[in-house]
Amino acid sequence: MTVLDDHYSHTLSVTEAAAAGVPSLVRDAENGGDVIVARRGRPVAAVVSMRRLDQLRVLEADLRDLALVMTRAATDTGARAELDEVISSFGFNRAELEAELRSDLAAGRE
Repeated sequence: MTVLDDHYSHTLSVTEAAAAGVPSLVRDAENGGDVIVARRGRPVAAVVSMRRLDQLRVLEADLRDLALVMTRAATDTGARAELDEVISSFGFNRAELEAELRSDLAAGRE
């Protein structure tokens, strides 16, 4: 069972939702139902409980992390570089960057 399995939803037109009133829509959401509001037959809004919204946010973050992992797995060549090599590839060296950082900190720039 997933967090998506224990929810039901029903669709109301904007007119029906207005007639039902906000307290009724909130009560449905609190009881585990997602209320879809449609305009001209097209879903345009939803009323969901905070529990459901939190679940969806966690799922969204998990999917974002999964996409990152999958992208890294698909594109990782196994090649690794030392930090000094990367700095050098941008035309700098570590001493120059450290001197610039000290200068910025001395001038109050962070």
